[in-house]
Amino acid sequence: MRDRWLPLAGVLLMLASAGCGGPADQEPSTEKSISAAVAIVRSYEKSVAGVVQAAEAFLATLDADEKALTQLELSEANATLWSNLPCGSSCRPGIRFGDLDIEEQAAARSVLKTALGTRPGSGYERVEQIMAADDQLALLQARGAIGSARPAMPTGGTPSGMPSGTPSGGGMPGGGQPGEMPSDGPPGGADTAYSSGNYFLAFLGTPSTTGAWMISFGGHHLAVHMSYKNGAVTGASPYFVGVEPITWTDPANIRHAPLYDMRTGLVTMLGSLTETERGKAKLPKTFTDVLLGPGEDGEFPAKKEGLSAGSLTAGQKKLVLAAVAPWVAGADDATAAALMKIYESQIDQTYIGWSGGTSLTNHADYVRIDGPGVWVEFVCQNGVVVQDQIHYHTIYRDHTRDYGGEFTF
Repeated sequence: MRDRWLPLAGVLLMLASAGCGGPADQEPSTEKSISAAVAIVRSYEKSVAGVVQAAEAFLATLDADEKALTQLELSEANATLWSNLPCGSSCRPGIRFGDLDIEEQAAARSVLKTALGTRPGSGYERVEQIMAADDQLALLQARGAIGSARPAMPTGGTPSGMPSGTPSGGGMPGGGQPGEMPSDGPPGGADTAYSSGNYFLAFLGTPSTTGAWMISFGGHHLAVHMSYKNGAVTGASPYFVGVEPITWTDPANIRHAPLYDMRTGLVTMLGSLTETERGKAKLPKTFTDVLLGPGEDGEFPAKKEGLSAGSLTAGQKKLVLAAVAPWVAGADDATAAALMKIYESQIDQTYIGWSGGTSLTNHADYVRIDGPGVWVEFVCQNGVVVQDQIHYHTIYRDHTRDYGGEFTF
């Protein structure tokens, strides 16, 4: 079962696919006032033309002021304006979901559903899950219930966002270092609260099948960039995704763990290494956040560190690629498949590294995969609201395809 509930000023938005969110009273009072209605989130044709059609349909629902917020210049300044923080419009471009009425928001979600992947628990579904996590975080913060998101994983069934047949991995307490402050600061303002309404969508450039343009979407713990040029996808990164709480149960008694597959793939990859290989893969530094997060465009390390995947067995190489796949699957399915073929062809020039611990259960446990193209990082941090539980930050980049290769850093 997937979650199928979405808050929007107390009105139920009936979706054509899985929804996200939480109780309506979690939303800020600034949301648009709307009457009861039914709106459908749909997927247009899974092609660049289909994404353009979805974008144009969304723009057609907006007034002139809303369009001015949504459609912006394709520039380095606009493209690189994103963050993992709940900092609202001050750190990201676009129109705020909470300021859209039910029809407009359904049309906006249709853009994302068309542009992003269909793999269960990934692509569009992961976006929904991360937005739902922010509503859950707001609820926990309001209750002041530190640690209330830390129940054990269920012994029967599979939580939403978790692939079946994989071991449990959530709810472990952080083993943080005294005096360290988490990187996600507390919210403070109308559009900076933890909320599924505080996510922003922008088109950088004009959606078309002839020119260059980009979808920029994000909020707290999420930054999605899909780049297009002359009718082709030219990039699906940077893609930042994090989550707090890492697992929770919603009012429908459905368990959620949006990054479970990412963590599990990395733990499985590291678990396949021999003791000697793990020693070679261990990095000399400690990491409490990802290196290539917001504001770090083009700052790839000059020298690759860790263990060369070229020295691994065929089975181990498959596990490296399987570990990368959940991030790449954020893109539409055809683009994800094409990127994975590229990364597979580069596997012998790809390096894996880790520091802290390999179980990814404690503060500063960290894993990196760095190839000629692919760059993936995953780090555990102490919780911000749920302070007796770690939370996750991750990033997917491409050395040459970030922002569709439109900018040189």
